[in-house]
Amino acid sequence: MNRSTFASQWNSNLIEDYYRQWQEGKGLDPKWNAFFQGFEVAQNGNYSEPSDNRSVDSSKQARVIGAIYAYRSIGHTQAQLNPLEDEVEKNPRLKLDRLGFEEKELNDVYHTGNYLNGKQMSIRQLLEDLETTYCGSLGIEYLHIQETPQRRWLQREIEPILNQPNFKQKAQQRILEKILEAEAFEDFLHKTFVGQKRFSLEGAETLIPALDAILELCPQLIVNDDKSDAVQSLPIEEIVIGMPHRGRLNVLSCILGKSNQFIFQEFSPNYIREGVYGDGDVKYHLGYDSKVTTSGGKEIKVSLVPNPSHLESVDPVVQGYSRAVHRRDHWGKDRRSVLPLLIHGDAAIAGQGVVSEVLNLSQLNGYKTGGTLHFVVNNQIGFTTDPADARSSRYCTDIAKMIEAPIFHVNGDDPLAVVWATQLAVRFRQNFGKDVFIDMYCYRRRGHNESDEPSFTQPRLYKKIKDHPLISKTLGESMISAGSISKQEVDQTQDHYRKEFKEALDELKHREKSEITDPQKSKAVQASTGFSFQGSYDFSPLPTPVAFEQLAKVAEVLTDPPKNFNLNPKIHRQLKEKKEAFENDSGIDWGFAEQLAWGTVLLEGNHVRLSGQDSIRGTFSQRHAIFYDVDNYNAYIPLQKLAEEEEAFRVYNSSLSEAAVMGFEYGYSLGCPEVLCMWEAQFGDFANGAQVIIDQYLTSSESKWSRTSGLVLLLPHGYEGQGPEHSSARLERFLQACAEDNIQVCNLTTPAQYFHALRRQVKGNQRRPLIIMTPKSLLRAKEAVSYLNDFTQEHFKPIIDDHSLEAPAQRLVFCSGKVYYGLLAEREVQGIKDTALIRIERLYPLDRKTLQGILDNHKGYNEVVWCQEEPKNMGAWGYIAPILKELTGIEPRYAGRKPSASPAPGSLARHKRSEIDLLEDAFALKGTLK
Repeated sequence: MNRSTFASQWNSNLIEDYYRQWQEGKGLDPKWNAFFQGFEVAQNGNYSEPSDNRSVDSSKQARVIGAIYAYRSIGHTQAQLNPLEDEVEKNPRLKLDRLGFEEKELNDVYHTGNYLNGKQMSIRQLLEDLETTYCGSLGIEYLHIQETPQRRWLQREIEPILNQPNFKQKAQQRILEKILEAEAFEDFLHKTFVGQKRFSLEGAETLIPALDAILELCPQLIVNDDKSDAVQSLPIEEIVIGMPHRGRLNVLSCILGKSNQFIFQEFSPNYIREGVYGDGDVKYHLGYDSKVTTSGGKEIKVSLVPNPSHLESVDPVVQGYSRAVHRRDHWGKDRRSVLPLLIHGDAAIAGQGVVSEVLNLSQLNGYKTGGTLHFVVNNQIGFTTDPADARSSRYCTDIAKMIEAPIFHVNGDDPLAVVWATQLAVRFRQNFGKDVFIDMYCYRRRGHNESDEPSFTQPRLYKKIKDHPLISKTLGESMISAGSISKQEVDQTQDHYRKEFKEALDELKHREKSEITDPQKSKAVQASTGFSFQGSYDFSPLPTPVAFEQLAKVAEVLTDPPKNFNLNPKIHRQLKEKKEAFENDSGIDWGFAEQLAWGTVLLEGNHVRLSGQDSIRGTFSQRHAIFYDVDNYNAYIPLQKLAEEEEAFRVYNSSLSEAAVMGFEYGYSLGCPEVLCMWEAQFGDFANGAQVIIDQYLTSSESKWSRTSGLVLLLPHGYEGQGPEHSSARLERFLQACAEDNIQVCNLTTPAQYFHALRRQVKGNQRRPLIIMTPKSLLRAKEAVSYLNDFTQEHFKPIIDDHSLEAPAQRLVFCSGKVYYGLLAEREVQGIKDTALIRIERLYPLDRKTLQGILDNHKGYNEVVWCQEEPKNMGAWGYIAPILKELTGIEPRYAGRKPSASPAPGSLARHKRSEIDLLEDAFALKGTLK
């Protein structure tokens, strides 16, 4: 961020001094007089007569400039936005007397400052023009933007034409046609599939011509360089849409061109879509890919991302997906060639915290997407909740001001104004690479869904809506009156769409097969990379071992910083130790194994991306993926030396967000499945903040939407006595979500296992999320190291048997993760010879064949134990116990902490005591451990 754009303490003091002089009537530059006059009018809503020693002319001139400022600042507050209101309450701050004028002065002519390049105008004409520009069907908020070029650009676009679009006849006809199509679609569904949920767009059909206008504009976009006045072409080549369920079917049909037959078939009570893995989802949650051809013959790729009913949760997914497809298909071009388009509801955008989190990502280096177009379908009601009960702000879009995005409030019953606002918004986005908001005031003609009765809770509102004319009627009559179209042409267009929908349904009914094939195949938003996303999990070993020469090359890069680079002495010492450990094969630790995995992945031509809170150095200072010069803060990224492209390796410290950042990385993993994409929690239980992303996307998207991702979650997990919020990554929650081979859940015990697990993610032709309970104390534990042979000769081991016993085992203790080392140490201390410690490294999908083979190796055992660090009602016990009983025929015994409402105690002493107890339980000892 360019901090020079912010006011410093020095110039804020100067402004205060000037303001005091202005109040005292002392002479100031006319520009400062105008500024303070406008400030008072806009902020205080009142004009104060200046001191007598100020000239009358300069006072009136200041009032003129103040009036311009006032309309630019608050004109939107009396704009004609609500289609259900006949009259708009006037803002008293914009009344003639409050602006400091009298009727007799209206014909006086003054200079208008930066309005219309300083044109001389009468006060009467000026106020009329300002009223038309800022208080019509389109009200604009933009003076909260600090960057002057952005404000001036908007003023140049709207003020000379009084913010009144001048669409040619053909353009007006296209707008009306899209509204007629949208209305006919909803009417047909309403009459044909009576009472079925579809979350109609009725009352907000103007969304369809607005989206159509975006597509039409995409190939024609140009941007202006304010410094050189140069103009360059910057078309949008791809659009990624995220939207709620309301209006989705209409968008699919009228914008993306999904087969109407296919849509109608999905309404059938007997419809079961064949050939699709999983359980599917309701029709108004599904995604779709399409290539839309504009009227000019240009092709725009449009992807509608599927989403659940957790409104706004799709926002970060769209952002991540957009950034990924830019990298995949548009690399080398400006980020603005891909447009993320988010369609919001008014209640959701004001009420859901993830919106704020996503906006905060918009200008961060690791998450920029060239600006997002936000389109709010503001139907002025939630399910049954009025705006007064839904938000504390005037507008549902007030959150946009946090990133200084312009906001276009527009009346949905004026489609020409909506389309103009949309075009203006897209052009602003292209020029400045920033988010922009359209707040379309409309209404919801029916209830929240088609079986809901809205008049139960909003009787007055729905009486108005019942009597309110269709949008096509008001626009059509206006165009007929103006001679832009004939009534016969309007009727013919309506009949055309009604006939089109009826014929599609008739053809569907006459088909012999129960299912028709959509021409676009209704395919998921997934990269066409040849990966397999469905079917049973592949348990076979993958080629994750690495030749020693390759490993040595990575190790050298990691441990040999530039000679003139002033590295922190502690890090320099660590690198020296790592280098010696590699050269002497004396044990590679967790952090080094991780970077060896990344480096070898890069050498093989794949990309690596990691983001999370404090991920650059790692929460526990175990990583240091970027070195910083202690003298000049220059950055050095060792692993970039191994990649052909600079962007091939990227690690980012994210904002303090879980839901938005994890959602972003999930979306990124969909768009670039070949990338090793990782999200890391500061502590594992912080993933609680992203539970919606985990439950509704990560673990269930393959079953619902036939798509999955290879996203890796790194969740620090381990009971070290650090309290309830720094112990558990809630392993049990992931295991409860496991079914149909949907995800992988690992609790690993060695650095080499971590190395192979990461490399597996980019090997083979399957992509599934990988959840890893990463360690804390094991990061530097001397016993938790691996040796070169483990990286060059071994594969990932889903279960690790115990081969250390000299005699057959009588007791089998199964465990996972860090607790293994506690068990190992106490077994040695106690001299126990009859107990095998078996590590289940990947809890799901559980490799039963390997487990059965291990059981066969330990014939004669008579006791089976599951030992875990977590309380009994948490961890893996509830998941693994029935499996162990089934495979062994023995009721497994539990060894671990007792059930608890909290993940861990806050007392270190209590933690240590409970750890002793669980180890005693594992070995059937009573009070022998110290």
